[in-house]
Amino acid sequence: MATISLPYGSTTIPLRIREGSNTKVYKPNRPNILQNPLEKTREVLRHPNGTKPLSILLNEKKTDKILVVVNDETRPMPYDIFFPPLLEVFSQCGIPDSNITFLIATGLHKPHDEALNIKTFGAEMVERFQFISHDANDRDMLVNLGPLPGGIPLEINRLAVEADFVITLGIVAPHYFAGFSGGRKSILPGVAGHETIERNHAKLFDVIDDLPEIHQNPISQEMIWGARKVGVDFILNAVVTDDQEVVHIVGGDMEAAWYEAAEVSKSMYEVPFSEFADLCIISASGYPRDVNMYQSQKTLDHGDRVTRNGGDIIMLTESPKGFGEPVFEEWLSKGMSPQDIVDAIRKNFVMGGHKAYWFSRVTLRKKLTIISSLSEEDTHKLFASKADNVQALYDAFLDENPQANVAILPQGSITLPVYSES
Repeated sequence: MATISLPYGSTTIPLRIREGSNTKVYKPNRPNILQNPLEKTREVLRHPNGTKPLSILLNEKKTDKILVVVNDETRPMPYDIFFPPLLEVFSQCGIPDSNITFLIATGLHKPHDEALNIKTFGAEMVERFQFISHDANDRDMLVNLGPLPGGIPLEINRLAVEADFVITLGIVAPHYFAGFSGGRKSILPGVAGHETIERNHAKLFDVIDDLPEIHQNPISQEMIWGARKVGVDFILNAVVTDDQEVVHIVGGDMEAAWYEAAEVSKSMYEVPFSEFADLCIISASGYPRDVNMYQSQKTLDHGDRVTRNGGDIIMLTESPKGFGEPVFEEWLSKGMSPQDIVDAIRKNFVMGGHKAYWFSRVTLRKKLTIISSLSEEDTHKLFASKADNVQALYDAFLDENPQANVAILPQGSITLPVYSES
């Protein structure tokens, strides 16, 4: 009897697969791991995609204000691979530390405190450089750059607008409505204002039922336009496994380099399936991807894709920080039905409320059980049942439905099921 490990917070939960059952385990395709990612990063900085080498770009421009946009704690990053080569180039170009600022692309997430900065970026980096958290609701932080093509006001963090040179760091993985993370998302939503983010994300209703190819995705294209308006000079992005092993590194032009990484990510994370599951057991991939329910919603989307209407989903997410966002929690605490929430958010899109919309949308069609640190009361707010023992749930389901199709996604947050009749 095979046993698989389901990530949960910083630990794993074992699940024994019943012999003779119709249980399939879906994992990202196993890629070739870079043997020397540090040297690969140095090579990418010397020979980028679509731009001159980073050192030449820096020498050609004024460098009194260098801005490096980095992710917050919810986006695991190989900073130990990115920072040393990047700082080497700064040193070679004679740029003092005082000219370099790191802006944390929190989007609408909570700002970091110093302890979280140290945990995420390392004590030496935090002591050496200035790290500033973006705050999408701080009007003094924002500059209006005029409208996006669709009329949305483009409000961006002042540091990004006023910088002489902007570099963005990111990872490229599947995203449930933008197609892929990384690249342009460091700017929009990463360092954009609340209204800009909210109105951009409201377009998800146009794509959720049939996600367009990435070059045709209107949400992604608007993000690209916004990042171009800001003037991103260079990106450094990676494709990594769920264990943070580096698969591919790109650098250079914001579009050319990012599209290259997106193709690698697609080949790695898109997993075909030909039969919809009666039961899906899906893990939110452990910390930091399961830090809260706000982040775990992306996992639920992947479970939804592979499960038939009327089926069951069991999601494992420790979520030690609870719901993770006050507006999300507020919508779930209104006492509204799932259909009421779906109708209300479609009528008047609200960031945070869109996560409540997603849980509601899924639970209207499927039964959801959650294994997490949330109380039973809070779990019920998600229109879900609370449970503690995934093995018992799995065994009981097969006892009642011995011929059932079961799908298990141990790295559910980054495993994108794609239906294929073959």
